[in-house]
Amino acid sequence: MKISRNALASCWRALLLLPVLGLLVCGAAGAADLVQTIQTVKPSIVGIGTYLALRSPAVSFVGTGFVVGDGLTVITNAHVVPAVIDDERKETLRVLVPKGGGAAEPREAVLVSIDKLHDLAVLKMSGPPLPALRVGDSATAREGQMLAFTGFPLTSILGFHPVTHRGMVSAITVVATPAPNSRTLDAKAIVQLQRSAYEVFQLDGTAYPGFSGSPLYDPETGVVLGVINKVLNATKESAITAPSGITYAIPGNFIRDLLGK
Repeated sequence: MKISRNALASCWRALLLLPVLGLLVCGAAGAADLVQTIQTVKPSIVGIGTYLALRSPAVSFVGTGFVVGDGLTVITNAHVVPAVIDDERKETLRVLVPKGGGAAEPREAVLVSIDKLHDLAVLKMSGPPLPALRVGDSATAREGQMLAFTGFPLTSILGFHPVTHRGMVSAITVVATPAPNSRTLDAKAIVQLQRSAYEVFQLDGTAYPGFSGSPLYDPETGVVLGVINKVLNATKESAITAPSGITYAIPGNFIRDLLGK
């Protein structure tokens, strides 16, 4: 059986197009998965702040958190939790639960545990439980993997609406908590620095102030693999006006350690 040149050419074109069509189909499927996952994740996203009746506004909104476990346990960054609460003026820690239309329900909360080395904190909030996210094994994350994160960029400036950004794991890199100043950097301090070094996720996604404490999760499953904690910028102002597009996240296995799981 003879095959014409035109038929052969058509076959070759079809074969060459197969990888492209595959990428398009996979891309469309991935986008559809993320659309569904965002709807699942959003009810678990909360704000973190404090309440002081004599202050205007009474609620000071600092960053983002997310619900795990029993639906009342909230994970956020240690640096999002105020270092000092004004007990004399009856200031209290609050978790802000979205109620739709840009409104929020402030709930009383207490600090349960904190891990300053890995910039993580566990809060317990009052009220009925919310849908909980599952924290997965962050050791499964790989460079080149696409992940998503949902939180409150610029806190309440854009309204109390959870916002989702995406980013690729561009590197899994080592960080260490720096010494306060060079005078304390002796041999013992250097050894401690080496011991405190740990790996974090570097993302090519853009995060803004307010995203701190947001869950970093698999777009298909919603399983949490990390917590957004900082961006590569010199100042808060430059993070808004000229974002670097480089964001860092704490691996989720440190959350599991803090929760004792």
